[in-house]
Amino acid sequence: MTVPALAISRLTKSFDRPVVVDLDLTIRAGEFYALLGPNGAGKTTILRMVAGLLRPDAGDIAIFGIDAQRDPVAAKRVVAWVSDEPMVYDRLTPMEYLEFVAGLWQIDGRAAQAKANELIDWLGLRPHANDLCGGFSKGMLQKVALAGALVHDPQLIILDEPLTGLDAGSARQVKDVLLDKVRSGVTVIMTTHILEVAERMAERIGVISQGRLIAEGTLADLRARIGRESSLEDIFLDLVAAGAEVA
Repeated sequence: MTVPALAISRLTKSFDRPVVVDLDLTIRAGEFYALLGPNGAGKTTILRMVAGLLRPDAGDIAIFGIDAQRDPVAAKRVVAWVSDEPMVYDRLTPMEYLEFVAGLWQIDGRAAQAKANELIDWLGLRPHANDLCGGFSKGMLQKVALAGALVHDPQLIILDEPLTGLDAGSARQVKDVLLDKVRSGVTVIMTTHILEVAERMAERIGVISQGRLIAEGTLADLRARIGRESSLEDIFLDLVAAGAEVA
């Protein structure tokens, strides 16, 4: 049996209130999975716990069979995290930034330079490879941040609203890169409020409401659940409304 890319069991996190509640979630290796939910549903908290940026109150997280809490370094070696606010050093160029990140992963200097050049070309950053990142638009910064996340060839890419604020050209480029990665066997988990993107790109969709997974499956599965042919937007609104009534 193939080891799942991500296996979450009874994951729980509270701040001043419960944010993630007894969550079970399994994501297969090599799939594109969209995690949807209204603002405050717990999506970002879930992803931050998976990425090792936030400690759960309870529950287990396994990434390709690695216990992420017992061996966080090994888990992080196979994971990439890209937030909705790209974190890039303003005083570095894209090339310098990628070589710096590669150094953090202890990648050999020659290999790091080759990988940086490959990613810069792949993401259309070549005309700006030696410009300081401080003058870049959000779309450019997001592409640099994505390139930095891919330097160590992660097996699991986690993205929190990666297309927010991007122009159509930058968004298309990022989507194409992610689909290329999935075709090569990499697993992608993405949150997005742009439901058309999830509808077109995701193999499976999970809907989170009030910290709970209230529905999951292919688009066809979700349509069957509500009993009619509908857009993902209509399905999502129906499921969230039903989940709120149950809660």
